[in-house]
Amino acid sequence: MFNLILFSILAYIFYRVFKNYVSYKIYSSEAFKNFAVSYEAIAKSDLGLFVALVAKVAKADGRVDALEAELVSMMFDDISKVFPEPSKTRQILKDIFNEEKLRNDNTEQIALAFAQSLRRKKAQQIQFMGFLIQLAFVDGEVSPSEEKILKTIAEALEFDPKVYHEIFDRFENMMHNVQPKSSLDDAYALLGVSASDEMNKIKNVYRKLVRQYHPDIIASQGKSEAYMEESTAKTQELNQAYEMIKAARK
Repeated sequence: MFNLILFSILAYIFYRVFKNYVSYKIYSSEAFKNFAVSYEAIAKSDLGLFVALVAKVAKADGRVDALEAELVSMMFDDISKVFPEPSKTRQILKDIFNEEKLRNDNTEQIALAFAQSLRRKKAQQIQFMGFLIQLAFVDGEVSPSEEKILKTIAEALEFDPKVYHEIFDRFENMMHNVQPKSSLDDAYALLGVSASDEMNKIKNVYRKLVRQYHPDIIASQGKSEAYMEESTAKTQELNQAYEMIKAARK
């Protein structure tokens, strides 16, 4: 009896470790070691198509704000690390983003190509869809144009509407619970800086903290669903504090 229980426990642990390992290996430097880096190849890959869709969501409300730009830049760093030529890859990802943010006539086409690329990767579909929803919420609220693009992508993926709304509602509820700092002292304390610090120092500290808490698209593989929600909430708190300090110094 004891051996049966022990076997069951070990089997469960092995399953969890194996599941996370497989998920991680899908997007790792080992998986991409033989990848020939070119604009065309990256643009057609899961991650290249994802960057194109990120551009659509980020620019949906007419502009890419400072925090969105910061997070997108970090995403380029995260993704490019798994490819053989990180610097070249990062520039290509940036080019894809800059080109696609200017177009509004091909969102469905890219979303369908993305869906085809991920047709047997349900876990990755949920992960990527969650990141796109997270990006839409990062400035505090989702505009009608952002929500329209999110739904276009979800429909192309044939994403379960119930799961989509569960993810969306969790982020919405979470953002409602993010309380703006009531005073400048609170804002300085959250960033770990003082009122006597130069703005450049405060900006550098803010960017370092955003880097620390941002939801890494690669490293998040296998982590819990709460990971993105917690990191998004913390990122939003940091941004609100930083914006309060900037406004007070104008």
